[in-house]
Amino acid sequence: MAGVGKLLKQAQKMQRELAETQKRIAEHELDISAGGGAVKIRINGAGEFLALELDPEFLKEDAQFVSETVLQAVQEAAAKARAYNESEMAKVTSGFNLPGLM
Repeated sequence: MAGVGKLLKQAQKMQRELAETQKRIAEHELDISAGGGAVKIRINGAGEFLALELDPEFLKEDAQFVSETVLQAVQEAAAKARAYNESEMAKVTSGFNLPGLM
């Protein structure tokens, strides 16, 4: 039964570290820009969009171009947030080896 106690302690430690990491990820902000800085997006590591800024001169461009540029910026922001999240979570989970789970 000593193995079960050790396993429980390891699982509790991992749970605490995961919670701390998730908090840190949510607090981490990434700034993404597209169109030569005409579109600026701020997103946190959890994938929540925090701000969108569009250059007023940029809005005078062709609507299709504006739409494509904004979409590109949103996709890039989401991809960078996802990559950051996965990277940070991997740091926490790579050190744990719970038998039967991995």
